[in-house]
Formats: sequence, structure tokens, C-alpha cells
Amino acid sequence: MDKIVSGMVEKDMAGEAARGKSVTIVGALVNIVMIALKFITGFLGQSSALIADAVHSVSDLVTDVIVLFGLWIGRKPPDDKHHFGHARVETIASVAVGAALIATAVYIGLQASMDIYHHRENHPTGLALIGAGLSIVFKEILYRYTVHVGRTINSQLVVANAWHHRSDALSSVAVFLGVGGTMIHPSWHLLDAFSALLVSFFIVKVGLEIIAESFSELTDAAPSREVIQKIETCALSVDQVKTTHDLRVRSTGGRYQVEIHIVIDGMLSVLKGHAIAKKVEHCIKEDVTNVDRIIVHVDPEE
Repeated sequence: MDKIVSGMVEKDMAGEAARGKSVTIVGALVNIVMIALKFITGFLGQSSALIADAVHSVSDLVTDVIVLFGLWIGRKPPDDKHHFGHARVETIASVAVGAALIATAVYIGLQASMDIYHHRENHPTGLALIGAGLSIVFKEILYRYTVHVGRTINSQLVVANAWHHRSDALSSVAVFLGVGGTMIHPSWHLLDAFSALLVSFFIVKVGLEIIAESFSELTDAAPSREVIQKIETCALSVDQVKTTHDLRVRSTGGRYQVEIHIVIDGMLSVLKGHAIAKKVEHCIKEDVTNVDRIIVHVDPEE
């Protein structure tokens, strides 16, 4: 039975990894198209802001490669050298994506600040407006698709990459406002710079949140009290379990690893105690989502 459950978990992880890789490859292909589109329309449409936005899309493409690597290694099953699997690699890759988001935001913010300081004037054409508009539409659709898959397979790495897509969409919004504002009134040429500066602060916030959540996993932080309470309630609901203690839960690659001690009648046979422990294990796996492995230690009632 345990081998069957283990095999099902490994199969689920393989399927989740495949979905994560598929959405990331789609994102990479869209990014390649967006890079070409932004560079061409930015150059022909005389918009330096759109050309800078194309550089941002290049950073998106780099993070796609990081995500693919993290999913390829992180979702591998345990082996002789990695008894608890490779999920930490996915967590570390999430930190890298969060750092890339912050670096991108700093780049956008510094460029916007320099444009404001030097009162840099651009006179873009409608072609640049079209390029920015198409970027907003495609990258927002890509964000929604990627974040949906990331949450479905419970991958912080894929969700973090989705936010990288949205940061690209938001920077394109700044370009769109700037180009549109300049076309409406030439004296509004700094509108895109102020919009980009505002967007950069938002992107930094998202990047910091991703890194903070990833570090929580790396330091084996416990999950929410709601998850702890659900595990305790489940264990106590099993017949002949008197009480529980020394419950420990950590998250690795978005999946919980649980250790719990249950107290039963000390006069019961080893076989009966083992059966009760298995009932606790199966109850927790059914009631709590994203559980990777459970260790149930049986203690006799004093």
C-alpha cells in the first residue's frame, strides 16, 4: 500500500513538473516574440522607453531558463543521494527569480529617475503606442495563464515567474501612458518616466515577498496555524488516539513534511499500533492538501 501511495505521489509530481515546464516554454516563446516586437516598434516608432522595455523582456527570458532548470531538478523524486527529494532547488530558483524581479525594478527605476532628472524628451509615433499596447495584452494574458498553473501545481517558482510577466506588462503600461501622453501633449513627455518609477516600487515589493516566502521554506518555518490545527484535529479524530504532541511541519517545494507523535493505549499490540498510525497518516493526506510525507510516532499512554 505504501509503495502504491509513493508511486502515486511521484506520478503527480512528474505531471506537475510537466505542466510547469509547458507553461514556462510558452512564456519563453511569447517573450522572444515580444523582444523582437518591442525592439522593432521602439526603433521605428522613435521610443527609447519601448526599447528599454524590450531589455526588460530579455530579463524575462533569462528567468524562464532559471524556472525550467528549477522545475527540471526540483520536481525529481528522491534517490540514493537525496532521500528527501530535490525540492530545495525549486525554492532556491524562486529566490533567484525574486532577485531578478528586484534587479529589473531597480533598472527601470534608475532609468526613469535619470529621464526625470535630465528632462529627457522623446517624440514617439503611433507605432510605438501599438507595440506597447500589444505587449500589455499578451503579457497580462501570459501572467494569468502562468499564475493559474503555478497555483494549481503549488509551485512558488512558477507563480514568481508569472509575476515577472506581469512586471513586464506593467512596465509596458508606463510606456503606453508616456507615449500616449507625449502624442496628446508634447509637454507631458515625462509622464512615462513617473509612471515607470511608480511601477518599479511595486515590482520591488513583489520581489521581496517572493524572496521572503522562499526563505521561510529554506529556514523550515512552520505553516499557518490553520494547517497545524487541521493536522491535529485529523489525528485526534482517529479511534483510540488519546492525544498528540511534538507536531512538526515544514514546507519544501510547496509541499508539507509532517512529523507527529500520537499517544495510544500501551497494552495494544504493535500490529494494532501500526494500524492506528496508518489511519492517522491517511487521514492527514486526505484532509490536508499538498502533503508530501508523514512520519507518525506511536507512544504508549502512561
